[in-house]
Amino acid sequence: MSRYLVTGAAGFIGSHLTESLLARGDDVVAVDSFTDYYDPLRKEANAQAFEVARLDVAEDRLLLEGVDGVFHLAAQPGIRRSFEELDVYLRRNVLATQRVLEQARVRVVYASSSSVYGDAETYPTPESARPSPLSPYGVTKLACEQLAHAYGGDAIGLRYFTVYGPRQRPDMAFTRLVESALEGREFDLYGDASRSFTYVADAVAATIAAMERGTHGAIYNVGGGEEATMREAIGVLERVSGRRLDVRAAPPARGDAKRTAADVSLIARELGWTPTTQLEDGLSAQWSWAVDRVAAR
Repeated sequence: MSRYLVTGAAGFIGSHLTESLLARGDDVVAVDSFTDYYDPLRKEANAQAFEVARLDVAEDRLLLEGVDGVFHLAAQPGIRRSFEELDVYLRRNVLATQRVLEQARVRVVYASSSSVYGDAETYPTPESARPSPLSPYGVTKLACEQLAHAYGGDAIGLRYFTVYGPRQRPDMAFTRLVESALEGREFDLYGDASRSFTYVADAVAATIAAMERGTHGAIYNVGGGEEATMREAIGVLERVSGRRLDVRAAPPARGDAKRTAADVSLIARELGWTPTTQLEDGLSAQWSWAVDRVAAR
């Protein structure tokens, strides 16, 4: 049994990670500041199976006593709002990560993002590709990677590619898509970007593997094995839900990359991780969870 600190434990990926660690017998110190980026009640629902300490990583001392490793997932997400609220992103992404790196004397696995690539120079995109973020959010994630390098501790970065599944944030495309289908309302499709969609259970498996087997200072892509456009994903959801969606085409959103495609050969080679969940299976799980959530209201 190991003891881990998980920041952002009430969030989407963080809550799944915390439950997975607890299920295998690890001791988890779960912390979250319950920011209002989206309804904190959703986060409380995410974390109903475990206790969470309310703690602001950018300000408060970390609860590191007896901890064998830190999973740092606390962050301010979202590309579009980062153009208007850079001060918030600097505090909750860059400053918070600096505080974690400064205090931790154990391995830190931290969340980065495929947003650091922007419109990448090659596809599928390897970790060696030149970063060129298109949004302040992506800039702050790249800054976190550079901070980890500067501090020189045992820190491993994970560039997550469009993680989806039960509990996905309400601002993300698949949640909006599923809720539009449930409620019979129009879905705004901002462009038709192509993505490496990554199911949350696969992302959690990669995150734990990085803690246990990752190379000191490494950065790994964590991306789904199946790339699809949003139009293709809409077709998949229509099949699994049995519902037709009313889609309204809109211009691409500012800061969104036209395509993401993860080259996961490095993480496969070094950690033995490959994604196992196909898009149809993952979207079916997200749809079922959303249906159950609505029924429980």
